[in-house]
Amino acid sequence: MHLAKVLSRSIGEFKKPAILTPILVLFEVILECIIPFVIAQLVNNMQAGCTMDVIVRYGIELLIMAVLSLIFGVAAGNTCATASTGFSRNLRRDMFYRIQDYSFANIDKFSVSSLVTRMTTDLFNVQMSFMMIIRVAIRGPLMLVFSFIMGFAMGGRLALIFLVTIPLLCIGLYLVIRKATPIFRRVFRKYDALNDSIQENVSAMRVVKSYVRESYEKQKFTAAAEDVCKDFTRAERIMAFNNPMMQLCIYAGMVFVLSFGSYAVITSQGTEIAVGQMSAILTYSFQILMSLMMLSMVFVMITMSMESAERIVEVLTEESSLTSPENGIMEVKDGSIDFDGVSFKYSAASERMALADVDLHIRSGEVIGVLGGTGSSKTTLVQLIPRLYDVTEGTLRVGGVDVRKYDLEALRNNVAMVLQKNVLFSGTIKDNLRWGNPDATDAEILDACRLAQADEFIQQFPDKYDTWIEQGGANVSGGQKQRLCIARALLKKPKVLILDDSTSAVDTRTDALIRQGFRDFIPETTKIIIAQRVASVEDADRIVIMDGGKIQDIGTHEELLQRNAIYQEIYTTQNKAGEQNGEE
Repeated sequence: MHLAKVLSRSIGEFKKPAILTPILVLFEVILECIIPFVIAQLVNNMQAGCTMDVIVRYGIELLIMAVLSLIFGVAAGNTCATASTGFSRNLRRDMFYRIQDYSFANIDKFSVSSLVTRMTTDLFNVQMSFMMIIRVAIRGPLMLVFSFIMGFAMGGRLALIFLVTIPLLCIGLYLVIRKATPIFRRVFRKYDALNDSIQENVSAMRVVKSYVRESYEKQKFTAAAEDVCKDFTRAERIMAFNNPMMQLCIYAGMVFVLSFGSYAVITSQGTEIAVGQMSAILTYSFQILMSLMMLSMVFVMITMSMESAERIVEVLTEESSLTSPENGIMEVKDGSIDFDGVSFKYSAASERMALADVDLHIRSGEVIGVLGGTGSSKTTLVQLIPRLYDVTEGTLRVGGVDVRKYDLEALRNNVAMVLQKNVLFSGTIKDNLRWGNPDATDAEILDACRLAQADEFIQQFPDKYDTWIEQGGANVSGGQKQRLCIARALLKKPKVLILDDSTSAVDTRTDALIRQGFRDFIPETTKIIIAQRVASVEDADRIVIMDGGKIQDIGTHEELLQRNAIYQEIYTTQNKAGEQNGEE
């Protein structure tokens, strides 16, 4: 009931065709069940030697009923298709919108590959089940009940055989479903792993080819695919028992009806059961068989889709770990940042803090450099500022206000981040840049690109700012991609600008020009620069040295060069490398 309640919210404006479908199916089934009764009357009248007028009248009645049944069936098919595809569209939209509200912690919980599986394979299974529920699952029971009633009315005790076979079938179907459901649950988890393997392989294709690991990746994928196939085959084998079991029972019932019915017709010479009645009973027996076959298909589809439905509902009911407070503050006063005793871990189950006891106070407009080894939590530190994650302990303030008191959209509109993994979307350069500000004018775009040292290479493209960018920025270099992402961030006109190792792919001269442009043109914006090169941060107002999730030291370039061993080692190592490259 919980699954049905959550999923039914996505029916939305398609409630009318969803309700109309069972009504149309009802009239279709009634007509289909009346037709054998009319045929039986016609056969009995013909046996009794009726005139041609009677035959024509019955023929016209049968034709009208057949046409009406066809009309109701076609109409039910149309409304069913409209309702099921509309439900699928709404459900996909609702899932996508919900995912957009997720925090990084929520995404980490599900994984990207699992979310893709849920929005494709799982959603298709649920759509097929919904289509069957509003049409086939209604038609099957109605046909079963009406055919049994009409069969009992026409054949009396002969129809009682179905009271024995139907419960046997239900018990068998229950056992099949009970056995198959856990296997389907396991299969869909393995689908996630399979999609994860595909996503990892495609995104890392350059690495795979450079290390000539195609054969290894093929073997890994084949093993995962065979594992899914093995479980799915096992589940399908169990489900396959359903059809022969059902057909055995029903055909046994039809043989019983045919044998004893024929015997009754012959021995009573039509007084107990007439030929017309016998033909009607056989037709109703066939209809009961068809209705049970339909119900069988529905149960199989529902069994497969139950796990899919649960996985979709998990996405729809997952609450973001980060939400805007009621009446959240909409204005960020300035770019000052204060970390007061901040500690953070990615999961409540984690034993170790990613950040521990961080105290850092940054004045508005200051340029702060952040250095540290791999795994020192430099990126984790800056991800807390726009509330991509919430602090576990302590308080983080931006503009003098706890970030948890801001409206999320207002806060993030004032904190621009250029991440380590720069992402561009398919579209023109202008389209990508306007992610930073949808209302940016051409003049503002030009200024931002000049400041980010991107205008020079853009002007070399034949279409300049209308140049098409392939998905992921595949047709521009790493350095060009970084500069476009910096320009995009600048268009937000943020109070705080965070560059997370986002100039690593540009040369030192371009890096210096970008930093000089920041000082000259956005002096009031607080700038936090995470870098691997000392040269990228040595002119910062202060440099933060991170080590093991803690702030190890804070000072200017000269101060740290005098007293800090980590900074001295990084500086000396990089200078030696630079001198050696120069000599070469």
